[in-house]
Amino acid sequence: MNIGIIGSGTMGSGIAQIAATAGCQVKLYDTNQQALDKSKKALDKILARLIEKGRIVSEEKERIEANIDYVNHLKDLADSDLTIEAIVENLEIKQAVFEELESYVSQDCIIASNTSSLSIASIAASLKKPERCIGIHFFNPAPLMKLVEVIPAIQTSNSVLESVVKIISDWKKTVAIAKDTPGFIVNRVARPFYGEALRIYEEGVADFATIDRSLKSVGGFRMGPFELMDFIGNDINYTVTETVFTAFYFDPRYRPSFTQKRFAEAGYLGRKSGKGYYNYDENGLMLVPETSKSPNEKLEQQLFDRVLVMLINEAADALFLNIASAEDIDTAMTKGVNYPKGLLSWADERGINWCVEKMDDLYNEYHEERYRCSPLLRKMKTESKTFF
Repeated sequence: MNIGIIGSGTMGSGIAQIAATAGCQVKLYDTNQQALDKSKKALDKILARLIEKGRIVSEEKERIEANIDYVNHLKDLADSDLTIEAIVENLEIKQAVFEELESYVSQDCIIASNTSSLSIASIAASLKKPERCIGIHFFNPAPLMKLVEVIPAIQTSNSVLESVVKIISDWKKTVAIAKDTPGFIVNRVARPFYGEALRIYEEGVADFATIDRSLKSVGGFRMGPFELMDFIGNDINYTVTETVFTAFYFDPRYRPSFTQKRFAEAGYLGRKSGKGYYNYDENGLMLVPETSKSPNEKLEQQLFDRVLVMLINEAADALFLNIASAEDIDTAMTKGVNYPKGLLSWADERGINWCVEKMDDLYNEYHEERYRCSPLLRKMKTESKTFF
Protein backbone atom coordinates (compact mmCIF):
# COMPACT_ATOMS: atom_id res chain seq x y z
CA MET A 1 0.00 0.00 0.00
CA ASN A 2 1.20 3.49 -0.85
CA ILE A 3 0.94 6.00 1.97
CA GLY A 4 1.44 9.74 1.70
CA ILE A 5 2.25 11.79 4.80
CA ILE A 6 1.94 15.57 4.72
CA GLY A 7 4.22 17.27 7.23
CA SER A 8 7.58 15.96 8.48
CA GLY A 9 7.38 17.23 12.04
CA THR A 10 7.42 14.91 15.04
CA MET A 11 3.92 13.57 14.38
CA GLY A 12 4.22 13.18 10.62
CA SER A 13 7.61 11.48 10.97
CA GLY A 14 6.21 9.14 13.62
CA ILE A 15 3.29 8.13 11.42
CA ALA A 16 5.69 7.54 8.52
CA GLN A 17 7.76 5.25 10.75
CA ILE A 18 4.65 3.26 11.74
CA ALA A 19 3.49 2.80 8.15
CA ALA A 20 6.98 1.90 6.89
CA THR A 21 7.42 -0.61 9.71
CA ALA A 22 4.14 -2.22 8.64
CA GLY A 23 5.54 -2.71 5.13
CA CYS A 24 3.89 0.22 3.37
CA GLN A 25 5.63 2.35 0.76
CA VAL A 26 5.68 5.82 2.29
CA LYS A 27 6.27 9.25 0.82
CA LEU A 28 6.86 11.91 3.46
CA TYR A 29 6.16 15.37 2.10
CA ASP A 30 7.25 18.76 3.38
CA THR A 31 7.97 22.08 1.68
CA ASN A 32 10.99 22.55 3.95
CA GLN A 33 13.98 20.47 2.83
CA GLN A 34 15.74 21.06 6.15
CA ALA A 35 12.73 19.60 7.96
CA LEU A 36 12.87 16.53 5.72
CA ASP A 37 16.60 16.11 6.37
CA LYS A 38 15.98 16.45 10.11
CA SER A 39 13.22 13.83 9.97
CA LYS A 40 15.46 11.36 8.09
CA LYS A 41 18.30 11.88 10.55
CA ALA A 42 15.96 11.48 13.54
CA LEU A 43 14.57 8.19 12.18
CA ASP A 44 18.08 6.84 11.67
CA LYS A 45 18.87 7.68 15.30
CA ILE A 46 15.63 6.11 16.60
CA LEU A 47 16.16 2.88 14.69
CA ALA A 48 19.81 2.70 15.72
CA ARG A 49 18.71 2.96 19.34
CA LEU A 50 16.21 0.13 18.80
CA ILE A 51 19.05 -2.03 17.49
CA GLU A 52 21.10 -1.23 20.60
CA LYS A 53 18.16 -2.28 22.78
CA GLY A 54 17.75 -5.53 20.84
CA ARG A 55 14.27 -4.58 19.60
CA ILE A 56 15.18 -4.89 15.90
CA VAL A 57 18.11 -6.13 13.79
CA SER A 58 20.09 -4.03 11.32
CA GLU A 59 18.28 -5.59 8.34
CA GLU A 60 14.98 -4.36 9.76
CA LYS A 61 16.38 -0.85 10.07
CA GLU A 62 17.43 -0.92 6.43
CA ARG A 63 14.01 -2.24 5.36
CA ILE A 64 12.11 0.49 7.24
CA GLU A 65 14.33 3.27 5.93
CA ALA A 66 14.06 1.93 2.37
CA ASN A 67 10.27 2.12 2.63
CA ILE A 68 10.31 5.92 3.07
CA ASP A 69 10.93 8.49 0.35
CA TYR A 70 11.31 12.14 1.32
CA VAL A 71 9.64 14.49 -1.16
CA ASN A 72 9.03 18.23 -1.40
CA HIS A 73 6.31 18.41 -4.05
CA LEU A 74 2.70 17.63 -3.13
CA LYS A 75 2.14 16.07 -6.56
CA ASP A 76 4.68 13.39 -5.56
CA LEU A 77 1.86 11.89 -3.44
CA ALA A 78 -0.24 11.25 -6.58
CA ASP A 79 0.02 7.45 -6.33
CA SER A 80 -1.09 7.31 -2.68
CA ASP A 81 -3.85 4.96 -1.55
CA LEU A 82 -4.09 6.86 1.73
CA THR A 83 -2.75 10.29 2.66
CA ILE A 84 -2.53 11.56 6.22
CA GLU A 85 -2.04 15.26 6.92
CA ALA A 86 -0.10 16.24 10.04
CA ILE A 87 0.51 19.97 9.73
CA VAL A 88 -0.35 23.11 11.69
CA GLU A 89 -3.75 23.21 13.44
CA ASN A 90 -5.26 25.80 11.13
CA LEU A 91 -8.48 24.99 9.29
CA GLU A 92 -7.88 27.29 6.33
CA ILE A 93 -4.39 25.91 5.73
CA LYS A 94 -5.58 22.30 5.93
CA GLN A 95 -8.45 23.01 3.54
CA ALA A 96 -6.10 24.63 1.03
CA VAL A 97 -3.69 21.68 1.17
CA PHE A 98 -6.50 19.15 0.77
CA GLU A 99 -8.00 21.03 -2.16
CA GLU A 100 -4.65 20.95 -3.97
CA LEU A 101 -3.94 17.36 -2.99
CA GLU A 102 -7.25 16.18 -4.45
CA SER A 103 -6.21 17.47 -7.87
CA TYR A 104 -3.25 15.05 -7.88
CA VAL A 105 -4.47 11.81 -6.26
CA SER A 106 -6.77 9.14 -7.68
CA GLN A 107 -10.53 9.06 -7.18
CA ASP A 108 -10.12 6.21 -4.69
CA CYS A 109 -7.42 7.77 -2.50
CA ILE A 110 -8.50 8.26 1.10
CA ILE A 111 -7.61 11.71 2.43
CA ALA A 112 -7.20 11.92 6.20
CA SER A 113 -6.34 14.52 8.81
CA ASN A 114 -4.45 13.96 12.05
CA THR A 115 -6.11 17.02 13.63
CA SER A 116 -6.64 16.78 17.37
CA SER A 117 -9.61 19.12 17.66
CA LEU A 118 -10.74 20.66 14.35
CA SER A 119 -13.97 19.66 12.61
CA ILE A 120 -13.47 16.81 10.14
CA ALA A 121 -16.68 17.88 8.39
CA SER A 122 -15.19 21.34 7.77
CA ILE A 123 -11.97 19.85 6.42
CA ALA A 124 -13.93 17.43 4.20
CA ALA A 125 -16.01 20.28 2.81
CA SER A 126 -12.93 21.52 0.91
CA LEU A 127 -12.99 18.38 -1.26
CA LYS A 128 -14.99 17.59 -4.38
CA LYS A 129 -15.38 14.09 -2.95
CA PRO A 130 -15.87 14.76 0.79
CA GLU A 131 -16.94 11.16 1.35
CA ARG A 132 -13.26 10.12 1.03
CA CYS A 133 -12.22 12.29 4.02
CA ILE A 134 -11.79 11.03 7.58
CA GLY A 135 -9.96 11.87 10.79
CA ILE A 136 -7.10 9.61 11.91
CA HIS A 137 -5.76 11.02 15.17
CA PHE A 138 -2.49 9.55 16.47
CA PHE A 139 -1.03 10.40 19.87
CA ASN A 140 2.50 11.57 20.54
CA PRO A 141 4.90 9.78 20.31
CA ALA A 142 3.01 8.00 17.56
CA PRO A 143 5.23 4.88 17.30
CA LEU A 144 4.85 4.19 21.03
CA MET A 145 1.24 5.16 21.79
CA LYS A 146 -1.18 2.34 21.00
CA LEU A 147 -4.34 4.38 20.52
CA VAL A 148 -5.57 5.92 17.28
CA GLU A 149 -8.88 7.77 17.21
CA VAL A 150 -10.72 7.30 13.91
CA ILE A 151 -13.27 10.04 13.26
CA PRO A 152 -15.72 9.79 10.37
CA ALA A 153 -17.29 13.09 9.30
CA ILE A 154 -20.97 13.17 8.44
CA GLN A 155 -19.83 13.05 4.80
CA THR A 156 -17.52 10.01 5.23
CA SER A 157 -18.64 6.83 3.46
CA ASN A 158 -18.95 3.57 5.38
CA SER A 159 -16.48 1.90 3.04
CA VAL A 160 -13.82 4.52 3.84
CA LEU A 161 -14.41 4.07 7.58
CA GLU A 162 -14.13 0.28 7.27
CA SER A 163 -10.96 0.53 5.19
CA VAL A 164 -9.27 2.90 7.61
CA VAL A 165 -10.14 0.82 10.67
CA LYS A 166 -8.60 -2.22 8.96
CA ILE A 167 -5.47 -0.33 7.89
CA ILE A 168 -4.82 1.13 11.34
CA SER A 169 -5.50 -2.25 12.99
CA ASP A 170 -3.04 -3.88 10.57
CA TRP A 171 -0.50 -1.30 11.76
CA LYS A 172 -0.86 -2.89 15.24
CA LYS A 173 -2.72 0.07 16.71
CA THR A 174 -5.82 0.07 18.91
CA VAL A 175 -8.70 1.87 17.20
CA ALA A 176 -11.36 3.92 18.98
CA ILE A 177 -14.11 5.30 16.74
CA ALA A 178 -15.30 8.77 17.77
CA LYS A 179 -18.01 11.16 16.65
CA ASP A 180 -16.85 14.34 14.94
CA THR A 181 -17.23 16.67 17.93
CA PRO A 182 -14.66 19.04 19.51
CA GLY A 183 -11.78 17.14 21.11
CA PHE A 184 -13.15 13.78 19.91
CA ILE A 185 -12.73 11.39 22.89
CA VAL A 186 -9.41 11.97 24.64
CA ASN A 187 -8.99 15.74 24.31
CA ARG A 188 -12.58 16.24 25.45
CA VAL A 189 -12.77 13.75 28.33
CA ALA A 190 -9.31 14.72 29.65
CA ARG A 191 -10.09 18.44 30.06
CA PRO A 192 -11.01 18.15 33.80
CA PHE A 193 -7.65 16.50 34.54
CA TYR A 194 -6.06 19.86 33.78
CA GLY A 195 -8.94 22.25 34.36
CA GLU A 196 -10.04 21.03 37.76
CA ALA A 197 -6.46 20.80 38.99
CA LEU A 198 -5.92 24.41 37.95
CA ARG A 199 -9.18 25.43 39.62
CA ILE A 200 -8.12 23.75 42.87
CA TYR A 201 -4.84 25.64 42.76
CA GLU A 202 -6.56 28.96 42.02
CA GLU A 203 -8.82 28.47 45.02
CA GLY A 204 -5.73 28.14 47.20
CA VAL A 205 -6.65 24.63 48.31
CA ALA A 206 -3.27 23.11 47.45
CA ASP A 207 -0.06 23.85 45.55
CA PHE A 208 1.13 22.24 42.32
CA ALA A 209 3.21 19.54 43.99
CA THR A 210 0.46 18.51 46.40
CA ILE A 211 -2.13 18.22 43.64
CA ASP A 212 0.25 16.21 41.47
CA ARG A 213 1.15 13.94 44.39
CA SER A 214 -2.53 13.25 45.10
CA LEU A 215 -3.22 12.06 41.54
CA LYS A 216 -0.13 9.84 41.57
CA SER A 217 -0.11 8.43 45.09
CA VAL A 218 -3.86 8.02 45.54
CA GLY A 219 -4.97 7.57 41.95
CA GLY A 220 -2.04 5.75 40.41
CA PHE A 221 -1.53 8.20 37.53
CA ARG A 222 1.98 8.17 36.06
CA MET A 223 2.15 11.95 35.97
CA GLY A 224 0.27 14.63 37.85
CA PRO A 225 -1.67 17.27 35.87
CA PHE A 226 0.94 20.01 36.33
CA GLU A 227 3.80 17.69 35.41
CA LEU A 228 1.85 16.63 32.33
CA MET A 229 1.01 20.21 31.30
CA ASP A 230 4.71 21.06 31.60
CA PHE A 231 5.51 18.02 29.46
CA ILE A 232 2.93 18.89 26.78
CA GLY A 233 3.72 22.62 26.90
CA ASN A 234 1.47 25.23 28.52
CA ASP A 235 1.04 26.98 25.19
CA ILE A 236 -0.20 23.83 23.46
CA ASN A 237 -2.37 22.63 26.34
CA TYR A 238 -3.96 26.04 26.80
CA THR A 239 -4.72 26.33 23.08
CA VAL A 240 -6.46 22.94 23.04
CA THR A 241 -8.59 23.93 26.06
CA GLU A 242 -9.44 27.28 24.48
CA THR A 243 -10.35 25.56 21.19
CA VAL A 244 -12.65 23.06 22.92
CA PHE A 245 -14.20 25.82 25.06
CA THR A 246 -14.99 27.94 22.00
CA ALA A 247 -16.22 25.00 19.95
CA PHE A 248 -18.65 24.01 22.70
CA TYR A 249 -20.21 27.47 22.66
CA PHE A 250 -18.36 28.52 25.81
CA ASP A 251 -19.65 25.73 28.02
CA PRO A 252 -18.24 26.53 31.51
CA ARG A 253 -17.05 22.94 31.92
CA TYR A 254 -14.23 23.70 29.49
CA ARG A 255 -13.40 27.25 30.59
CA PRO A 256 -9.64 27.90 30.31
CA SER A 257 -7.58 28.97 33.31
CA PHE A 258 -6.07 32.43 33.73
CA THR A 259 -3.20 30.78 35.59
CA GLN A 260 -2.25 28.71 32.55
CA LYS A 261 -2.83 31.64 30.23
CA ARG A 262 -0.42 33.82 32.23
CA PHE A 263 2.19 31.04 32.37
CA ALA A 264 1.98 30.69 28.58
CA GLU A 265 2.18 34.46 28.09
CA ALA A 266 5.23 34.64 30.36
CA GLY A 267 6.99 31.96 28.33
CA TYR A 268 6.81 29.49 31.23
CA LEU A 269 5.94 26.67 28.86
CA GLY A 270 7.35 23.75 30.82
CA ARG A 271 10.20 21.41 29.96
CA LYS A 272 10.93 22.96 26.58
CA SER A 273 11.49 26.41 28.11
CA GLY A 274 13.18 25.25 31.32
CA LYS A 275 10.42 26.65 33.50
CA GLY A 276 6.73 25.97 33.92
CA TYR A 277 4.91 24.93 37.04
CA TYR A 278 8.27 23.40 37.93
CA ASN A 279 11.88 24.22 37.02
CA TYR A 280 13.97 22.03 34.70
CA ASP A 281 17.68 21.61 34.02
CA GLU A 282 19.32 21.86 30.60
CA ASN A 283 18.44 18.21 29.90
CA GLY A 284 14.76 18.75 30.62
CA LEU A 285 14.88 16.94 33.96
CA MET A 286 12.68 18.36 36.70
CA LEU A 287 14.41 20.00 39.63
CA VAL A 288 12.92 18.74 42.87
CA PRO A 289 10.13 21.18 43.81
CA GLU A 290 10.63 22.97 47.09
CA THR A 291 7.72 22.44 49.46
CA SER A 292 7.51 22.68 53.19
CA LYS A 293 4.21 20.88 53.30
CA SER A 294 4.29 17.29 54.48
CA PRO A 295 1.85 14.80 52.91
CA ASN A 296 -1.73 15.14 54.13
CA GLU A 297 -3.50 11.90 53.30
CA LYS A 298 -7.01 13.24 53.94
CA LEU A 299 -6.45 16.29 51.75
CA GLU A 300 -4.86 14.27 48.97
CA GLN A 301 -7.80 11.85 48.94
CA GLN A 302 -10.18 14.80 48.65
CA LEU A 303 -8.17 16.32 45.78
CA PHE A 304 -8.05 13.04 43.90
CA ASP A 305 -11.77 12.38 44.41
CA ARG A 306 -12.66 15.82 43.06
CA VAL A 307 -10.61 15.44 39.88
CA LEU A 308 -11.70 11.83 39.39
CA VAL A 309 -15.43 12.51 39.63
CA MET A 310 -15.11 15.39 37.16
CA LEU A 311 -13.33 13.05 34.73
CA ILE A 312 -16.00 10.36 35.23
CA ASN A 313 -18.75 12.92 34.71
CA GLU A 314 -17.16 14.02 31.42
CA ALA A 315 -16.77 10.43 30.24
CA ALA A 316 -20.39 9.69 31.13
CA ASP A 317 -21.55 12.75 29.21
CA ALA A 318 -19.52 11.67 26.17
CA LEU A 319 -21.33 8.33 26.29
CA PHE A 320 -24.70 10.06 26.84
CA LEU A 321 -24.13 12.11 23.66
CA ASN A 322 -22.97 9.07 21.65
CA ILE A 323 -19.46 10.42 21.11
CA ALA A 324 -18.20 6.83 21.36
CA SER A 325 -19.08 3.50 22.93
CA ALA A 326 -18.34 2.84 26.60
CA GLU A 327 -15.63 0.38 25.56
CA ASP A 328 -13.97 2.87 23.21
CA ILE A 329 -14.10 5.68 25.78
CA ASP A 330 -12.33 3.55 28.38
CA THR A 331 -9.87 2.21 25.81
CA ALA A 332 -9.11 5.74 24.61
CA MET A 333 -8.23 6.97 28.08
CA THR A 334 -6.07 3.98 29.03
CA LYS A 335 -4.30 3.61 25.67
CA GLY A 336 -4.27 7.27 24.59
CA VAL A 337 -3.19 9.04 27.78
CA ASN A 338 -2.17 6.09 29.98
CA TYR A 339 -4.85 6.47 32.66
CA PRO A 340 -4.53 3.69 35.24
CA LYS A 341 -8.15 2.63 34.67
CA GLY A 342 -10.96 3.35 32.26
CA LEU A 343 -13.10 6.13 33.71
CA LEU A 344 -16.40 4.33 33.24
CA SER A 345 -14.96 1.19 34.82
CA TRP A 346 -13.73 3.42 37.65
CA ALA A 347 -17.27 4.76 38.02
CA ASP A 348 -18.62 1.23 38.41
CA GLU A 349 -15.91 0.50 40.98
CA ARG A 350 -16.62 3.62 43.05
CA GLY A 351 -20.36 3.27 42.57
CA ILE A 352 -22.75 5.35 40.49
CA ASN A 353 -24.37 6.69 43.66
CA TRP A 354 -20.99 8.00 44.85
CA CYS A 355 -20.44 9.75 41.49
CA VAL A 356 -23.83 11.48 41.54
CA GLU A 357 -23.51 12.51 45.18
CA LYS A 358 -20.01 13.95 44.65
CA MET A 359 -21.17 15.95 41.64
CA ASP A 360 -24.19 17.21 43.56
CA ASP A 361 -21.96 18.21 46.47
CA LEU A 362 -19.77 20.26 44.13
CA TYR A 363 -22.77 21.89 42.51
CA ASN A 364 -24.34 22.71 45.85
CA GLU A 365 -21.06 24.27 47.01
CA TYR A 366 -20.40 26.39 43.90
CA HIS A 367 -23.76 26.68 42.11
CA GLU A 368 -21.93 26.69 38.77
CA GLU A 369 -22.94 24.88 35.58
CA ARG A 370 -19.38 23.60 35.50
CA TYR A 371 -20.45 21.08 38.14
CA ARG A 372 -23.72 19.87 36.64
CA CYS A 373 -24.12 16.12 36.85
CA SER A 374 -24.39 14.15 33.62
CA PRO A 375 -28.00 13.11 32.92
CA LEU A 376 -26.72 9.61 32.22
CA LEU A 377 -25.20 9.24 35.69
CA ARG A 378 -28.41 10.46 37.30
CA LYS A 379 -30.51 8.08 35.20
CA MET A 380 -28.22 5.15 36.00
CA LYS A 381 -28.48 5.90 39.70
CA THR A 382 -32.27 5.87 39.49
CA GLU A 383 -32.27 2.59 37.55
CA SER A 384 -29.47 1.01 39.64
CA LYS A 385 -27.38 0.34 36.53
CA THR A 386 -23.64 0.14 35.87
CA PHE A 387 -21.61 0.86 32.74
CA PHE A 388 -20.27 -2.68 32.39
